[in-house]
Amino acid sequence: MSRERALDNARHHFDSGALQRRLEARVAVPSESQVAGRLDELQRYLDEQVVPDIEALGFDWEIVDNPVAGFGPFLIAERIEPDAALSVLTYGHGDVVRGYDDRWREGLSPWRITREGDRWYGRGTADNKGQHSINLAALACALEACDGRLGYNVKLVIEMGEETGSPGLKEICRRHRERLAADLFIASDGPRLNADSPTLFLGSRGSFNFDLRLCAREGAHHSGNWGGVLKNPAVRLANALATLVDANGVIQVEGLRPGPIPKAVRAALASLQVGTGENAPAIDPDWGEPGLSPAERLFAWNTLEILAFEAGNPSAPANAIPERAHAHCQLRYVVGSDHTRFLEHLRQHLDRHGFEDIEVTPARVSQMAATRLDPEDPWVGWALASMQATSGKAPTLLPNLGGSLPNDVFAETLELPTLWVPHSYPACSQHAPDEHLLGSVAREGLLLMAGLWWDLGAQGQEILKERSS
Repeated sequence: MSRERALDNARHHFDSGALQRRLEARVAVPSESQVAGRLDELQRYLDEQVVPDIEALGFDWEIVDNPVAGFGPFLIAERIEPDAALSVLTYGHGDVVRGYDDRWREGLSPWRITREGDRWYGRGTADNKGQHSINLAALACALEACDGRLGYNVKLVIEMGEETGSPGLKEICRRHRERLAADLFIASDGPRLNADSPTLFLGSRGSFNFDLRLCAREGAHHSGNWGGVLKNPAVRLANALATLVDANGVIQVEGLRPGPIPKAVRAALASLQVGTGENAPAIDPDWGEPGLSPAERLFAWNTLEILAFEAGNPSAPANAIPERAHAHCQLRYVVGSDHTRFLEHLRQHLDRHGFEDIEVTPARVSQMAATRLDPEDPWVGWALASMQATSGKAPTLLPNLGGSLPNDVFAETLELPTLWVPHSYPACSQHAPDEHLLGSVAREGLLLMAGLWWDLGAQGQEILKERSS
């Protein structure tokens, strides 16, 4: 029984091709939660691709229906050891975005793994089939190394609707709160800061989408006959938007801005460089909140984005004043924002600036809350030390991901400290054609997770005592 044995098991699992074979079978299931008529495939993924593996690891399991009609099921599982000192909850999602089959490069398919050098192409290789496959395989490697006794309980949730906004996840966790009770949450999703840097993040920015609409009248009217006497809704809406965010991307509504960046967050971001990875776009140095570094703007501040704007017929403009205008906007926000009053702040701001005629409503998409575990929490230091011991590299610590995940369900509904160890990288083409996983990152991730699973049994009780003291 040794840590090195767990790591050797992980090396062999990857080098023997076992991980690739398992992932090939999982990628072959077209579990597109965004496509109607795929419920059978979502169920099949759990039945055929997950259940046999977790049964072999000693889990008891149950597949439960989604409380939201028309969406995919959930797998809940537990591996309980008598007199275990603690429990850990892990998570993954087996659904994927649309395959976009006809848009992949010649020779590639979303439902088949194709290896080209270090790249493993296929839908879900990076998001999220590859990531939870790595974690379950690493758990098996650690379990074999400790002769079948980890020293802690493992709880598991696999959902089949994350790509549609995780409908039902919060309710499932509420209903099964006692069953999913744990001391720690560890999972994998999203990208590393870059391909070469093992990364730990502690939560995610929240997302709040909203719509601005102005309907001036019924029907468009000739701009020559009526220009100058009829209000143009596109002009009104463009001016309203300019009061929300300025020409350099700085938020102008005080209620949409976060509080001061905590010292521990600033310290964690102080040396980070963003936008340096493969295929990364060039950073605009003058864009966003002045006085902040690019890393602080991305991971520790709020951004207001105009995602779509429409008036008239953009593809075939007519000489007519449009009847209506519509903008779809998104606020990515961090912990410390007044998120329960965003709509109120927007309404008050628009009214103060004379735009009472513009309607503001929350968008009909899933809204995710911002979360962030304290970077000084003992679990954070433990995870970073484990990752460094395994990889020989100083890991990157992100206080939170720049994007959004349903982490609020685990951090707030289940009240768990949350640790995320991503096994992807920014240029993986996640959600796009030609999605891929890097074999080198997958191998390192397998080792990192085997080390974490081992160290949890060896050191978890000490961390619990430290947190409670």
